[in-house]
Amino acid sequence: MEEEVTVILADGQFPTHPIPLGILNKAKLVICCDGAAQKLVDSGVRMPDYIVGDLDSLSEELQNKLSSKLVKVASQDTNDLTKAFEFAQSLGVERLAILGATGLREDHTIGNISLLAKYATQAEIAMFTDYGRFKAIFKTAVLDSQKGQQVSVFTLTPNEPITYKGLKWDISSRCLNSWWEGTLNEALGESFTVEFKTGRVIVFQSYT
Repeated sequence: MEEEVTVILADGQFPTHPIPLGILNKAKLVICCDGAAQKLVDSGVRMPDYIVGDLDSLSEELQNKLSSKLVKVASQDTNDLTKAFEFAQSLGVERLAILGATGLREDHTIGNISLLAKYATQAEIAMFTDYGRFKAIFKTAVLDSQKGQQVSVFTLTPNEPITYKGLKWDISSRCLNSWWEGTLNEALGESFTVEFKTGRVIVFQSYT
């Protein structure tokens, strides 16, 4: 995402790679899940524009310091990442980057990655980690790549056959019944194609 975007910073591992840090630095707005606000303040990179959640992870000192930026959402029906996404939607934001959503706890990581397939129906959105980018797609797509880039394809609709071309190990009209089956592939050139009729697919591309 070269253009400025709104960042949602989750309470996972704070980014250290230059790519997510660059996105954070250039962001139009930074919306923190409440547990991530302290990490952002401590990093010295910038200050949050909004802090969203039940606010139980914020110290009293930080709540007082950033009181004008707090958006309390007490509902326990969704997690803090979804609360932050829904708040971004209320602001009319259309382009989003999620940072800090992986690492620390594996169950949170898996849950957060899977949520991309929900969020991407409502906004242009991708998740950036210290290792690469996750993006959800819902129909056949041609994705830009670089030769040698590591690629993994995960389907949340395993009964829908999928085809990909332009990777080291292509497949044709095959159902991926387990998440590992589409992992550890490699781009052969400047693009590759993922083909399917209906469903929800998440593609990971490493930084090169």
